[in-house]
Amino acid sequence: MSHSTVPRSRTEADTTGKTPVASDDTSGATGPRRNPYQAKVSWRLRFRRDRVLLLMTLPAVLIILVFNYLPILGNIVAFEDYDPYISDNGIVSMLHSPWVGLENFQQIFADSAFWSAVQNTLVLFFLQLILFFPIPILLALLINSVVRPRVRALSQAILYLPHFFSWVLVIAVFQQLLGGAGLFSQLLRQHGFDGLDVMTDPNTFKFLITAQSVWKDAGWGIIVFLAALSSVSPDLYEAAAMDGAGRWRRMWHVTLPALRPVIALLLVLRVGDALTVGFEQILLQRDAVGPGAAEVLDTFVWWNGVRNQDFGYAAAAGLVKGVISLGLVLAANKVAHLMGEQGVYKK
Repeated sequence: MSHSTVPRSRTEADTTGKTPVASDDTSGATGPRRNPYQAKVSWRLRFRRDRVLLLMTLPAVLIILVFNYLPILGNIVAFEDYDPYISDNGIVSMLHSPWVGLENFQQIFADSAFWSAVQNTLVLFFLQLILFFPIPILLALLINSVVRPRVRALSQAILYLPHFFSWVLVIAVFQQLLGGAGLFSQLLRQHGFDGLDVMTDPNTFKFLITAQSVWKDAGWGIIVFLAALSSVSPDLYEAAAMDGAGRWRRMWHVTLPALRPVIALLLVLRVGDALTVGFEQILLQRDAVGPGAAEVLDTFVWWNGVRNQDFGYAAAAGLVKGVISLGLVLAANKVAHLMGEQGVYKK
């Protein structure tokens, strides 16, 4: 006597002869399928669900609005002949100052001092991008290769310590070393050579600024790259070593790809901050070398706005700088997307 040959693995549609109900997925066989269990949640339900998180972020949002976005309204000063002495209230003075339109911007673009400040700013940016930006990466790779944890922690602490020094102290240290009466000048004179005074030399001022930035802030950048390196699985290094990869090939094929997203993000941020090359650092040394070598956009805005009391003119220069910086961020982030990286924000 024969038994039924229907296998147990058949579906209900096979055994009943019914046609399976078509799903609501209209994206096609090759398109992405929707999750049938994922329903659209209304904003009221999302608000009730996340109200605790929203309350936790509310103080930070208020701080950003008060200190970052409300001051943007003050850019109206760039279109006025602003006079802060009209009233004790700054808002009243801003509303009653004479309107000049684009006159401040026309004066800026015709001012040779402004273009000299732009040139000095861009030269400093490219020098710091070439000489300063790769140094934290190289130091992070060097520290990460140290086997002993105590030596690694001590090295990182020593490199990170100058970040806590003020710019006044940093410049004083360089003055004691490279000034006209500094240590190196005295050693050269003792051996029959002429002394050197790097601190007052306009030709080497840009390299001096870059060296000061490297000494002070290189340790700060190491932390970011070491954090990225800590997320790399040791199994990748072991697998590469088993395949015959040496130290340099492991660094090239394992370590650097792990750092690539972080490098792209910091590079985008650095390009966006290209026109800000250190206000306090340069202002403290501006008189020693003269404005021709030390004037940058930040000191140009400060000198015209605070010292010369030409607030509308300085605000217009600051607004031009902000617009250019925004364009640089968007352009650099677009380049990061073309390279396959996320950048500051996703597409």
